Amino acid sequence: MTQRTEQVQGTEQIQGTERVQRTRSAPEPAADARPPSAVVRDALGVGVAVGLSGFAFGVTAAGAGLTVVQACALSLLVFTGASQFALVGALAAGGNPFTAAAGAFFLGTRNAFYGLRLSGLLGYRAAARPFAAHWVIDETSAVALAQPDRRSARLGFTVTGLALYVLWNLTTLAGAAGAEALGDTETWGLDAAGPAVFVALLAPMLRPAAERAVAGLAAVLLLVTLPLLPAGVPVLVAALAAPAVLYLEGRRAGTGTRKADAR
Repeated sequence: MTQRTEQVQGTEQIQGTERVQRTRSAPEPAADARPPSAVVRDALGVGVAVGLSGFAFGVTAAGAGLTVVQACALSLLVFTGASQFALVGALAAGGNPFTAAAGAFFLGTRNAFYGLRLSGLLGYRAAARPFAAHWVIDETSAVALAQPDRRSARLGFTVTGLALYVLWNLTTLAGAAGAEALGDTETWGLDAAGPAVFVALLAPMLRPAAERAVAGLAAVLLLVTLPLLPAGVPVLVAALAAPAVLYLEGRRAGTGTRKADAR
């Protein structure tokens, strides 16, 4: 009897130990993980809101003299709004195509830095990275980086990129075709649609004082050099506002440090 009791107790202990081990080895959901529905909702909100501005790009491209096919090709192959607006804006002002392309290229280089950060976060295989790279822009990067884990980041990146890419290209087609049907876009005042949309997208992002200073100095440089330099060049001159403000911020910080040490 005693021997059987010991066997039962031993069996219960083994079973209890196995239950504890299974409990410990079971993966626990991350405390800060977001439900997929919330990620999809936010991603679609960004994709739809920004994708509609492709209409303004189509109108601006038509006003710059581009055909419907050329405007749609830019949206399909370039797919970075700021660079596209910069390119057609410089062309509309009569700028040299190479100068316009240079300005658009420099604006687009920021996407390469986004890619460096997203590469480790998303963890796509080598075969998928060239396709994902085409969707690395401001909006997809912002949504992906705001997620707490890789699964949510991939979902947010994919939904934002897909919604924005499809809608941006459809509205580009609608804007370019509509503007072509209207004729001279300057008669309707539609030539200002592109810059207006660009400023509307950029203004809410200028929160720190340094960013506002860069924007203000860039605007001053642009207004001063616009009547003096060939079209497209003032945009490149305005880009000097960023290093200038950073230099002044660095000097002010260094001066403050020296004063604190002197005390």
